[in-house]
Amino acid sequence: MQRPQRLHGIAVSPGVAIGEALVIDNEGFRIPRRFLARDAVDGEIERLALAIETSASEITNNRDSVDRQLGSQYGAIFEAHLQMLRDPRLRSELEELIRHRQYSAEYAVSRALRRYAKVFESLESSYLADRTNDIADIEKLLLRNLLGVRREVLAQLTSPVLVLAHNLTPSETANLDRRFVRGFVTELGGPGSHTAIVAGALEIPAVVGMGLFLTDVSGGELVIIDGNRGEVILHPDEETLARYRQEAEDTRSLAVRLQSLRNLPAETADGVRVELMGNIEFPHEIEHCLERGADGVGLYRTEFLYLGSDVEPTEETHFEAYSHVVRAMPRCPVTIRTLDLGADKVPCGLTEPIERNPFLGLRSIRVSLRNLPVFRTQLRAILKASVLGNVRFMFPLVSTLLELRQAKMVLADVMEDLEEHGIEFRRDIPVGMMVETPSAVIMIERFVEEIDFLSIGTNDLIQYTLAVDRDNAAVAGLYNASDPAVLKLIEMAIRAGRRRGIPVNVCGQMSSSTTYTMLLLGLGLRQLSVTPAAIPEIKQVCRSVTIPQCEAVAVRAMTLENARDIKSFLKEELKKVVPEFAA
Repeated sequence: MQRPQRLHGIAVSPGVAIGEALVIDNEGFRIPRRFLARDAVDGEIERLALAIETSASEITNNRDSVDRQLGSQYGAIFEAHLQMLRDPRLRSELEELIRHRQYSAEYAVSRALRRYAKVFESLESSYLADRTNDIADIEKLLLRNLLGVRREVLAQLTSPVLVLAHNLTPSETANLDRRFVRGFVTELGGPGSHTAIVAGALEIPAVVGMGLFLTDVSGGELVIIDGNRGEVILHPDEETLARYRQEAEDTRSLAVRLQSLRNLPAETADGVRVELMGNIEFPHEIEHCLERGADGVGLYRTEFLYLGSDVEPTEETHFEAYSHVVRAMPRCPVTIRTLDLGADKVPCGLTEPIERNPFLGLRSIRVSLRNLPVFRTQLRAILKASVLGNVRFMFPLVSTLLELRQAKMVLADVMEDLEEHGIEFRRDIPVGMMVETPSAVIMIERFVEEIDFLSIGTNDLIQYTLAVDRDNAAVAGLYNASDPAVLKLIEMAIRAGRRRGIPVNVCGQMSSSTTYTMLLLGLGLRQLSVTPAAIPEIKQVCRSVTIPQCEAVAVRAMTLENARDIKSFLKEELKKVVPEFAA
């Protein structure tokens, strides 16, 4: 029996999940743990033999081709692979796992070669440690010839699993079936990635940026995902399982207690009303907002229309998605963000060259202004939905006044076109912008003269202010909402909006953390937009504090010099008012 193994990554979606692992490596192969009927063993060994011979033939062809083009010294690389593949000891071990343990050929290959890889990784010799990659290549080759399938398995699940993957794209995450995927872990990824955001929208525990760990686990093994602390426990013992099952039960009990706040306002103890809105990724999440007593939708991301489909959405598809949400909250504000595509959100319908640095490239409002037919289609649908309720919309990642003015010109042109065709829409629909770059904050006094509201997107604001790729686990420690520079920019944007008398909202992941609620209220915010699951906790904090209390916290926090001290201070202050949230 293997000892428990506790691994650490980046927590991006809270909660605890316990279940069987579905392992998907960096080639997209599902590594099964399938046991055979005894009478199927001989056929499985034959299938393994065929895969070995097919793989050997491919390696031989590669060797011969390289020999001809580059010389035998380079072909020797493949010769080493061939010798390893045909090693009688490996063949004997694989057959024994199939015959005596009744493992499937895939599971036997994965189990044996991953054990070999772990041995090589542990060796002090750098030369021998490098052979780990050779073993991984052989494993992938054998699995490809045994399986021949890739990530389509994620769309074909029929039982609950925890997905353990090298990486999941935002599209793959958006298409996860919530009925069967109870949580996921990835080797890559950062705290502000769109994959992380979608995990929160799905309300499933998730940990990213784990580093290489898939060689330590095989499909079907019991795993615990701790989305609160950013931990993954492999091979948990009974004591660990019991502790996490109790924690999951405590979390459910707290959620039930907080449900009593549903029909109460997010009002501070001294009577100041805070608008508490929901961030949604998919139309069905409006039900989550209603269940938690949201005051409206502060951020309706619309990229799912592209990321979750193989065809470009029509105007009618856009309209149906928006109208579903607006009709569910006819009197409450619904803020629709225009397409924020590019960077890590690669759409199916828009074909652009691969960029070396996509987060600094063609994304968000730049994509819309480059693809005017797509932009106009979305604007038409939003305007048509505006007559159904209290609709507002905003442009993402605006970094210059020229971009904002160009976007507003396209909007004016679409409005004129709708008028000419007698199509009803709200002429005075509020138009806002996302504040996500330092340049937007530096020019904020000019921007607030041309828009109706501001929404501060802290995920990108942190990334661009601190020069930290929010998808890169290697620099995840530098990606910090508590950094004084980030807080200073947020304060500047809030003050500019208040001087102008226009609403200011914060809708990034920062606003969904109870750690920052008192600080944001103390800086002057009276509107927060958070993930639906976070609404009850944020509401509880709001109802437990006074504005002077929050202002004192903000004043003190803004005097501190580093992110670590600020975050520690904020947690201590939170612990004083709502101890159960300050773990």
